[in-house]
Amino acid sequence: MVGSTREPSFVELYTPKLITVLREGYGLGDLKADIVAGLTVAIVALPLSMAIAIASGVTPDRGLYTSIVGGFIVSALGGSRFQIGGPAGAFIVLVAATVQLHGIDGLILATFLSGVILLAIGFLRLGIFIKYIPFPVTVGFTSGIAIIIFASQIADLLGLTLHGAEPGPFIPKLEALGAALPTVSAAAVAVAALAIGIIVGVRRFRPHWPAFLIATVLASLAVWLLALPVETLGTRFGGIPRSLPYPQLPMLSVEKMMAVLPAALSFALLGGIESLLSAVVADSMSGRRHRSNAEIVAQGVANMASALFGGICVTGTIARTATNVRAGARGPVSGILHSGFVLLFMLVAAPLASYIPLAALAAVLAVVCWNMAEKHAFATLVRASRGDAVVLLATFLLVVFRDLTQGILVGFGLGALLFLHRMARAVEVDSPRPAIEEDVSDTANGSRQPYDVALATDPDVVVYRISGAFFFGAAASVAAALDRIGEQPKAYVIDFSAVPMIDSTAAATIEGFARKAHRHHASVYIAGARPAVRRILLVHGVRPPDVHFRSKLTDALAIAHHKIDGAADVEAASA
Repeated sequence: MVGSTREPSFVELYTPKLITVLREGYGLGDLKADIVAGLTVAIVALPLSMAIAIASGVTPDRGLYTSIVGGFIVSALGGSRFQIGGPAGAFIVLVAATVQLHGIDGLILATFLSGVILLAIGFLRLGIFIKYIPFPVTVGFTSGIAIIIFASQIADLLGLTLHGAEPGPFIPKLEALGAALPTVSAAAVAVAALAIGIIVGVRRFRPHWPAFLIATVLASLAVWLLALPVETLGTRFGGIPRSLPYPQLPMLSVEKMMAVLPAALSFALLGGIESLLSAVVADSMSGRRHRSNAEIVAQGVANMASALFGGICVTGTIARTATNVRAGARGPVSGILHSGFVLLFMLVAAPLASYIPLAALAAVLAVVCWNMAEKHAFATLVRASRGDAVVLLATFLLVVFRDLTQGILVGFGLGALLFLHRMARAVEVDSPRPAIEEDVSDTANGSRQPYDVALATDPDVVVYRISGAFFFGAAASVAAALDRIGEQPKAYVIDFSAVPMIDSTAAATIEGFARKAHRHHASVYIAGARPAVRRILLVHGVRPPDVHFRSKLTDALAIAHHKIDGAADVEAASA
């Protein structure tokens, strides 16, 4: 029904888009389109999944498990038609840090718990709030992650031999890499340069071809034919298995769960942000709309299932989702098929993966980092305003030099303070006549104009209009404006018609003003308050006899004048 404000039902909120697409009618033509799209995405996902897993400090097969299991569930249960789930570059830093602190078992448990947390967020319908991350925070942590991931790939790009384990923190990492520069391998540099050159060339001249896979295959052939002395998946990891492992619950204990809970919360927060951003990108490309809470629930189930099969964190991946849309996908079946194609690669071509050089996979991630670092958005935000620049740079620097969680939390806090400051400045209190001299000069200079001069004809009634969200950030300035009265009128009329919301602090401000007016024997009328605003005012004591509510400004003025005129008649008769 047009104009209906009915809340969507549970079924409407959480029905997977797969069910919606099948109900709409799914034919052979749709299946053919989804097969092509699924194969295209799988070709992109193959090298990326292994490269992300290696950069995260785990074996490449865990990245494939994540794409197969997690990707299947995200598409089967998710609230987006085109979302592709799998391991994401944004998680590399967090996953690597978790592995260093808690080992593989701790990582699997943290991934499982993050799924539980995401399930709770989805079923509590909190998914919409995850989207309230300020844009400067998103750009700051994405650019910071890109820098950290690239730094983690320098050793493989240059074929360096480090003395001991590679440090996690940024500065010690650079120091260790600098000390290992004499061990640079010309063969590794050549393979990395070849892979990057192929990716750039294919994207420029054949943008629809799978650049990552072509670069990986050609670099592997070059290493095999020329017998180049570089590390491969086989020499470091012994290749990849040819089947999925049996599902197994992670080791559960209260002590271990409390230890990995901060990591699980970080996984859940970042996973929710990434998946919803990816869904929004898919919406903008396709003209469709996703279901936020259904998507979060699917991400939760996918992370739990990925952990059961030994995979790592699952989220919606923007690049693979965009590839899916561009490849002509018709619905979630393409994402399901993408997982099937990755599984088929494991079953059939696993022995060939042993020949993939690590320098080529590092080159793939180097290109991913270049694309992740939102250079244009970063430069725009630095120039946009000082507030946005501070939020952006604080997030970026904390992500790079401290850790991702601190960067997000501090950036979000600064962004919230900046928003409150801007909202407070947007609240205005207008009067048809200036109350004190500085208001007169402001009006004369044109910086503040009365909204209706005709309302200033009666000296016994002062009219004020409050415009904007009236909350604690603006309460002090509004109170000061209401108190700046040159004389004592007999009635105040406060126009609330342009106030969309009010909080407790603002309501207390109005209540205090009404008490002060009552002590001076002046009536207070509030006009045009919305039902929700009026309810909060009533709860905080803004009620008769101190204050009277009217739905329209004209009604409040008429009542005020009538009361004043009546009091004058009584006074004249008694005289």
